[in-house]
Amino acid sequence: MLSDSRLHLGSAPDSWGVWFPEDDAQVPWTRFLDELVVGGYHWVELGPHGYLPTDPDVLRSEIERRGLKVSGGGVFGGLHNAEKFDADLEEARKVARLVAAVGGKYLIYLPDGYTDLDGNVIASTSLTGEQWTRLTTRMGEIGKIVLDESGVSLVFHPHADSHVGSEDEIYRLLNDTDGRYVNLCLDTGHVSYCGGDNLAIIERFAERIRYVHLKQVDPAILKRVKDESLGFAPAVRLGVMCEPPLGVPEMPPLIDALAKLDVDIYSIVEQDMYPCAPDTPLPIAMRTREYFNSCGVF
Repeated sequence: MLSDSRLHLGSAPDSWGVWFPEDDAQVPWTRFLDELVVGGYHWVELGPHGYLPTDPDVLRSEIERRGLKVSGGGVFGGLHNAEKFDADLEEARKVARLVAAVGGKYLIYLPDGYTDLDGNVIASTSLTGEQWTRLTTRMGEIGKIVLDESGVSLVFHPHADSHVGSEDEIYRLLNDTDGRYVNLCLDTGHVSYCGGDNLAIIERFAERIRYVHLKQVDPAILKRVKDESLGFAPAVRLGVMCEPPLGVPEMPPLIDALAKLDVDIYSIVEQDMYPCAPDTPLPIAMRTREYFNSCGVF
């Protein structure tokens, strides 16, 4: 058990099967927030913009009356794409303003993927040197803008089936960006899915880790995914992301390594599930919270 841990446990709509602002297959946002409280969580990440209320006063009221606090909010963008920067910037600014208005501190930036919900490859799986430079340069520009305008810090979230998912790609991105404006959301599940070593990343870039998504991968299902060359969304439907402690990476050593950083880190449970039956998430969320509590994360 960790004492005086600075790892703050929360969860996100993703753990309730929410991937989109609107989708009939997803639970209503009121049920998500209510069940988050029943599950014993105190921190919430906002999820896809538009799923929870976007009026700051309404959202703040709904959050506060349930005794919750906001860690941050996420946004996707294709910053390597020369045509998308203006739209991606405006989306990031919009989400950052909402995050700041409800007391959150982080903008979690995720890269657009190159596969669709059926697992089909819909874009190039690699970037040219020019595209990579565009991605890292614009990431820094957006990070500076949202920090200056909203006081919100950008953390980049590596993602499977995107151009920044592997351990080497993560190192390259961190080396090519300025730590004043771009840091890392370490998603332990996506790192393991892409064959990376979470502990090595923590050791090598300790000063850049300020936010974590706690997640595990089922090794047997991951092997099938790789053997059959499946895309990420089909892999999720197979259950590749599993509740701890049933998968990898092993959590206790990882939590110990994060605790030794001696900084405040939001540790947000994200068990990718889409779609899922409405009654599935809450029991998993409760068991997962109890597990991480037993590891000293609250």
